[in-house]
Amino acid sequence: MSLKGSITTTGYMEWDTFVSLITRLESKDEYKFCLLISIGVFTGLRISDLLKLKYSDLLNKNTLVLKEQKTGKTRTIRLNNDIQTLVQRIYQKQNLTHPNQLIFLNRFGDKAIDKSYVNVKLKEIFSKNRIKLDGNISSHIFRKTLGRRVMELNNFSNESLVLLMELFGHSSMSITKRYLGIRQQEINDIYLSVSL
Repeated sequence: MSLKGSITTTGYMEWDTFVSLITRLESKDEYKFCLLISIGVFTGLRISDLLKLKYSDLLNKNTLVLKEQKTGKTRTIRLNNDIQTLVQRIYQKQNLTHPNQLIFLNRFGDKAIDKSYVNVKLKEIFSKNRIKLDGNISSHIFRKTLGRRVMELNNFSNESLVLLMELFGHSSMSITKRYLGIRQQEINDIYLSVSL
């Protein structure tokens, strides 16, 4: 249960902020979170599915096929050139030789990092890089950033909302709008549109 007055919804990153952040993380050799944030945003996967990924799931592949943990559904995701290139480059920079290795290994190298660690580390990364968001910082930021980018590129059209509803597995457009904070933005725009 959240505390009264606390922010419980996760924000999203502006696209330029996202691009700048992953560039910075890669240049500082923070490969694990560079990939986690990038793959999360480019695929829209939930954190539970992201943490199970192996390099072999992405290296030299055009599509990622996986069974979602939450829904049990098989999902096929087209991997664009940007994410393919980034994964390949970081794999090579780390001099890895075992593509069946989990991408997001813990410091002991025996299993994947956990969700709570991801959320703590994301808050640290955003603070260190002076990134401010409307809303909380958590792993939901990946899916929300993807959703907002798709909506922006398509002028917030209903068609893009329908596609995002399907991608996110939501049962209605109103859930997707609420998830992306679009309804609140529309309400805020009404207040701003009233003038003397």
